[in-house]
Amino acid sequence: MKTNRIENLDDLFLEELGDLYNAENQLIKALPVMAQAAQSDKLKSAIEEHLEQTKNQANRLDEIFKDLGQKPQNIVCKAMQGLIEEGKEMINKSEKNPARDAAIIGSAQRVEHYEIAGYGTAKSHASLLGHKRVEELLAETLQEEKKANATLNEIAEGNINAEAKNCGCN
Repeated sequence: MKTNRIENLDDLFLEELGDLYNAENQLIKALPVMAQAAQSDKLKSAIEEHLEQTKNQANRLDEIFKDLGQKPQNIVCKAMQGLIEEGKEMINKSEKNPARDAAIIGSAQRVEHYEIAGYGTAKSHASLLGHKRVEELLAETLQEEKKANATLNEIAEGNINAEAKNCGCN
């Protein structure tokens, strides 16, 4: 991409990848805060596992940029900034009880949904542009994000939401 303008699908694709790269790197910093704030051991463990996966996803994006003969674009993902900030606000507003865990799960699922949309779009664009290996790498990350979302959902529906309802908080 020679200019800051998006003139074609190649430019858009690199912009999307740069956005995802920045988003993953923001999450690498934010996930430990979420894990520390979690009360449930199961939730804390799921977040810590996803942190390791997120580090691998950032490395995978490095590999994708290398495959494309590009350097990672320095694009600030404002959407991820906002999602992380909202998550921090929810943690700060919540008492240390299951309601906080429910808030953390909701915030984390918003992040996962954003990533699922981003990786799904990038995968589709990689396919259209004929980047088969890049498409496969993006598909791998997309599946990981979907699995992380499903895990969060299982934890929420398994007991966290019911505990939050019954915790006796206001």
